[in-house]
Amino acid sequence: MEAGKSVTAWYCETRDMTVLIAGCGDLGTEAGLRFAAAGHEVVGLRRSPGKLPPKIRGIYADLSTELPELPADVDIVVVAVAADSSTEEAYRAAYVNGVKNVVDALERQSIEPRRILFVSSTAVYKDSGGAVVDESTPTEPTRFSGQVLVEAEDLLFARTRGTGTQPISLRLGGIYGPGRTRLIDQVRSGQAVIPAHPRHTNRVHRDDAAAMIVHLTTMVQDPDPVYVGVDDHAAEMGEVLRFLAAELECPEPPTAAPGGASDAGPGDKRCSNARLRATGFEPSYPTFKEGYRALLAGEGVRHP
Repeated sequence: MEAGKSVTAWYCETRDMTVLIAGCGDLGTEAGLRFAAAGHEVVGLRRSPGKLPPKIRGIYADLSTELPELPADVDIVVVAVAADSSTEEAYRAAYVNGVKNVVDALERQSIEPRRILFVSSTAVYKDSGGAVVDESTPTEPTRFSGQVLVEAEDLLFARTRGTGTQPISLRLGGIYGPGRTRLIDQVRSGQAVIPAHPRHTNRVHRDDAAAMIVHLTTMVQDPDPVYVGVDDHAAEMGEVLRFLAAELECPEPPTAAPGGASDAGPGDKRCSNARLRATGFEPSYPTFKEGYRALLAGEGVRHP
């Protein structure tokens, strides 16, 4: 073994692995296909395994309520669950129960994967008034969504402490991409409204989010426990909406009245991906402009 390399790093370099995607929805499937393309065996857990592509072996599991039966030789686990609705009960069932049931299943079968990555969110951070937020920023969420995610992260870290498994929490910004076109739809329909007060948004293209998952779970160096997964530019919402209107050749959205209902929204913070960048990761879509242009090009939309 080369000097300076950990057992985990050597392990990731020298053999194909079995990857378990727990919660193999849109993001999990994209990550799974990337693992498969790299030569790894991929197993996906979901309630409708028949919908998975052939390169991912599907297994039925409702991670919110039961312990799934897992392959015996799992090397990497990705927990990429999603809540069925925007309620605290649904979030707790998906994220806290999901992490608990996956870890319980691993322990029941005496499986000790090298790395477990939990797909979390920048919702764990409170409004910073537009200040920069990174992995060192305290998690002080004021909404139930962030509070539940912090609970799930803490559960993962506690259950893997003292084991040979390296836990990773990847805190993603707002995901956009194929099938995730909410802002585009709002601009097209004339329903988009620019906030009266500047409010930054932290975004990541679905394909870059999937690439982050693969990168962090297979990279040579040992990972840190937490990474913020966003693109290079925390864009102000008005900037994003005006850009989309220009690309779509639609009227510029109106600006909300200060203090009105349409001016309400999530807190203002600018998330930094510097730690992720320092590992050697480079996004394919470094800003929202490249990402949305690629998405619109796929729809056949003409650009100036």
